[in-house]
Amino acid sequence: LSAGLLRQATYTTTRLGIYSVLLERFGGADGTPPPFLAKAAMGMTAGAAGAFVGTPAEVALIRMTADGRLPPGERRGYRNVFDALVRMAREEGVLTLWRGCIPTMARAVVVNAAQLASYSQSKQFLLDSGHFRDDILCHFCASMISGLVTTAASMPVDIVKTRIQNMRTIDGKPEYRNGLDVLLKVVRYEGFFSLWKGFTPYYARLGPHTVLTFIFLEQMNKWYQRLFLS
Repeated sequence: LSAGLLRQATYTTTRLGIYSVLLERFGGADGTPPPFLAKAAMGMTAGAAGAFVGTPAEVALIRMTADGRLPPGERRGYRNVFDALVRMAREEGVLTLWRGCIPTMARAVVVNAAQLASYSQSKQFLLDSGHFRDDILCHFCASMISGLVTTAASMPVDIVKTRIQNMRTIDGKPEYRNGLDVLLKVVRYEGFFSLWKGFTPYYARLGPHTVLTFIFLEQMNKWYQRLFLS
């Protein structure tokens, strides 16, 4: 839990903050939103920056989650996320904190391009339909659409990221050479559709997470504009 909270406090705040600033800066002078491809590019930029900041907590989260499945003699036994970060840096080097940074950033580019852009586009479509107002119901519906798109787009890169961050060294060699090696081995030994194995529980996690993220973000933006900008 401590690692999960630290990851949200670093990765999510960074990506949402950068995306909000870019969306506001590159929108039209009359408040019209930028086109979809521009939104996707902004989501990619925000996601990559957030992933770099959040990778240390991500590595700690992956290790702490997997620790209980290891044999007793191989368990790391981190007490909390800060103990994990300190021990990883001391025992394996500071750069270990950014192990898997490239696939993590690649996943974040895909996730945020899908999540942030599809949310903005879905919200815009719902408002233009004339059946919705800019309220929580609209935010909820746009978030559920965004969560579905994000799940389909992000699961393959999420598998790559998780397996690289949790891999062990066997006979002096790492289990995987790079992200492409992970994809090839998964497809070869487990089948192509195993890249989307667990789609339903993944969406069951990501859907509510996306809904709560954007509902809170929209409400905080409204209060910020009301209290500080008006």
